[in-house]
Amino acid sequence: MFAIGPYDLPDDPYFTGPAAYPSFAANLWPARPASLRPALEAYWRGVEGLARTLCHIFALALDLPPAYFDDKTDRHISQLRLMHYPPPERAPLPGQLRAGAHSDLGMMTLIYSDNDIGGLEVMDRAGHWVAAPPSGDAFTVNLGDLMMRWTNDRWRSTVHRVVNPVAGDQWRSRRLSLGMFFIPNYDAEIAPLPNSNGDLRYPPTTVAAYRTERFARTAGGDRP
Repeated sequence: MFAIGPYDLPDDPYFTGPAAYPSFAANLWPARPASLRPALEAYWRGVEGLARTLCHIFALALDLPPAYFDDKTDRHISQLRLMHYPPPERAPLPGQLRAGAHSDLGMMTLIYSDNDIGGLEVMDRAGHWVAAPPSGDAFTVNLGDLMMRWTNDRWRSTVHRVVNPVAGDQWRSRRLSLGMFFIPNYDAEIAPLPNSNGDLRYPPTTVAAYRTERFARTAGGDRP
């Protein structure tokens, strides 16, 4: 896996002060290939624009003003990850996974994969695993835990996993996925939206506090 975060940041305490770490730590680039950095930075800007459009669509779908999430994501702390699943050296064991079941912590994840074999599965509300169809030139969009907290469970985060292809010799395939993990500003308050119905299921928190708690829980061995 190779990951980058925001870049070309202003010299401002919000981005350089103690609270900014590790959200705005400098990206580390390999010397080769020289084309990697400009390609990923251009891809970042394109997918960032798509995420902002989706934020407006989300707001409208939730009966909120289109710009509701703008001031909560204008200094977002997203990550772009290149995730490579190399071809296995031998056939996988029954039930063996390429990535175990989990949900992402952010607002949404936009995924693009380079093959048509598939492997991504999502869990529906009945607890059944459903194969996400290969998307061609489209993106797969998973909702994250912060969006679930914002909507007071009206929208649920997408529990997903990556399985090994089993048809014929497809298990020999490689998989390369590009995931933009879109995460709001580190100091954005995450509390049930003002038009949430029913009992409020989550206490208010911030993105930074939730991330710290989530990582601590994961390090302790509990599934997110």
